[in-house]
Amino acid sequence: MATDLFYKTIAELGCLLETKAISSAELTQAVIARTKAVDGKIKAFNSFDEADALAQAGASDRRRAAGDARGILDGIPIGLKDVISAAGQPLTASSRMLANFVSPYDATVTARLKGAGAVIWGRLNCDEFAMGSSTENSAFGPTANPWDFSRVPGGSSGGSSAALAAGEAIATLGSDTGGSIRQPAALCGVLGLKPTYGLVSRYGLIAFASSLDQIGPLTRTAEDAAIMLGAIAGHDPLDSTSFKTDLPDYRAEATTRRGPWRLGIPKEYFGAGLDPEVNAAVEQAIAFYRGHGCEIKEVSLPHTQYCLDTYYIIATAEASSNLARYDGIRYGHRSKDATDALDIYFKSRAEGFGAEVKRRIILGTYVLSSGYYDAFYLRAQKVRTLIRQDFLNAYKEVDALLTPTSPMPAFKIGEKSDPLALYLCDIYTIGVNLAGLPALSVPCGFTGGGLPIGLQLIGRPFDEANLLAMAHTYEQAHGWSRRCPVL
Repeated sequence: MATDLFYKTIAELGCLLETKAISSAELTQAVIARTKAVDGKIKAFNSFDEADALAQAGASDRRRAAGDARGILDGIPIGLKDVISAAGQPLTASSRMLANFVSPYDATVTARLKGAGAVIWGRLNCDEFAMGSSTENSAFGPTANPWDFSRVPGGSSGGSSAALAAGEAIATLGSDTGGSIRQPAALCGVLGLKPTYGLVSRYGLIAFASSLDQIGPLTRTAEDAAIMLGAIAGHDPLDSTSFKTDLPDYRAEATTRRGPWRLGIPKEYFGAGLDPEVNAAVEQAIAFYRGHGCEIKEVSLPHTQYCLDTYYIIATAEASSNLARYDGIRYGHRSKDATDALDIYFKSRAEGFGAEVKRRIILGTYVLSSGYYDAFYLRAQKVRTLIRQDFLNAYKEVDALLTPTSPMPAFKIGEKSDPLALYLCDIYTIGVNLAGLPALSVPCGFTGGGLPIGLQLIGRPFDEANLLAMAHTYEQAHGWSRRCPVL
């Protein structure tokens, strides 16, 4: 059994642990062995501590033996994107700027996973400071897609999606600012959930764009995503943007709701630039829901054409502000060649930040500068309101929206050297962040070349239970989520 433990779901492993068919130590050792065997090819991890993981697993087994297990996550190895704090572990944001930084405290999501007994397992690679769509911008080098090592896993949570797809973790956490959970999930053939803004605490998350960032799970199934969301969601007084709301039993809701639902197809999401194989797979998924009794109707999100411009004004402006603290004096890398305070500032930032981060800082500083704030940033915020209203208007007619997650399957590493070409990879996902909505990507097929394709479901605010039920219903009729890459 140990040879395939790393490809089982949380739900399956929880049963095996509860019945003592396996131990957490056995499971964790299987995941460690798998990581050592395959991560040289994939490079999903920036770091991991084998002894610490086994110590956590041993503590879980002792709790279970004493009849004091903390629930289904107790003893399950969960990987963290390297922008989420875990006390005593490296926290690098995949940047030279934080190459030697060790977190002194737990993020709220980390503390909640520990409280549920999860084994916190490793630091996962990402685009530097979560800025990118391919995990090629990491100071530690690119991560490879487990389905084809010559291709990207998506980004910025590429390490989180690749590690899960390759069996190097049972589930992972990522962060999503413009699609950074959903797009890599689609490209790696796993499920990725971006919760409603404010549902999951951002305390302990390295900030990229504070009004857009959200932490969420990557899992094999919708049921697993519901289990993870139930563990990490909820109000947190340490996060001023955290929302107070009653939480349903996400797992029960996801596995018992059967619809049918009213589903909208945004006409703006099916046009030029959409890969034919992606389009065909998504159309087949739409046909499934129609056959399931769902009402399918076309809707319009008329301000979609402004999403990319709006996003890259707001996101870069907030990045410029958030990253100002990394100056070599208060935080981060300090240049050894600096001769005075000003020199420290300029040289430390020049050496510590990569090209994409510098590009976004420059863009953000420009749009916030005197004489341009009203013309760019203020106007973008007004357009953002119109984009959110488009979604809310659509929800007067439908319960959720169905779209492609990514306009294309995984592309070759190094293929998209033009920054704008990379930005366009998130064309179907950024509107969700601007509107603060929940959305998930669920596997819906493969290309003729064997590359995964993802279907995106976008819901009303705080309607994660319905989205997870829709994904679960689809999964039960298809075997896409059970396919694993041959490594």
